[in-house]
This record gives sequence, structure tokens and C-alpha cells, in this order.
Amino acid sequence: MAKNILIVDDAAFMRMMIKDILTKNGYNVAGEAENGAKAVEKYKEIHPDLVLMDITMPEMDGIQALKAIKAADASAKVIMCSAMGQQAMVIESIQAGAKDFIVKPFQQDRVIEAVKKVVG
Repeated sequence: MAKNILIVDDAAFMRMMIKDILTKNGYNVAGEAENGAKAVEKYKEIHPDLVLMDITMPEMDGIQALKAIKAADASAKVIMCSAMGQQAMVIESIQAGAKDFIVKPFQQDRVIEAVKKVVG
């Protein structure tokens, strides 16, 4: 069965790029959110197998959203996405429970490798 994935990024074109990569590789995009607050709501609503979450977003950043999702569901699987040069944030997100991280700009192979590693 296809894995359900929630995509969280404040940039619509980034969500579209990730969605394209995932659907071409047999994954199902169960939902999208443009900020951390919406991501937490959507997570509780659809219980996806995986969340791909940007770190830098308005309202609630990815790390705060990650912590909120993990508080609601300790078994939640989240992969963080960040631009180059955000090493401290990446470390913080891994400590907060993220399973992996992907660096932007996205490389299709790296995205799929990370997703496969976390949800198969």
C-alpha cells in the first residue's frame, strides 16, 4: 500500500516539487500545509505515515511543529527540509525527534532515499 505523506513548506512551488517527486515514485501525498500550525492540525486530522517539513516558516517554524507533532504522537515520523547552512537547526530538529533531513534544492534521489529509509 502506498505510504501517505504530509508535505509542509511555506513555498507553494517547493510543495509542488516534492509532491511531483513523491507521486512519480509511488507515494501518496495525503495533505499539504504552508506553516507549522497548519501542519500540526493536518497531522492530527490525517495521521500520515510521514511528514516532510520545512524548518523556516511563518507562524510556527518546523522545529516547533515537529515538537508539537511528537507530543501528540510519539511514533510520528518526520523528515526535515532545510536550505544550506542551517546545520544548527538540523541538529536541533534531529534532537527533537526528526528521522532525517533533506537539503534544498531537492535532489530527487536524496528525497526518495530518505523517504524509503524512514517508511520503506
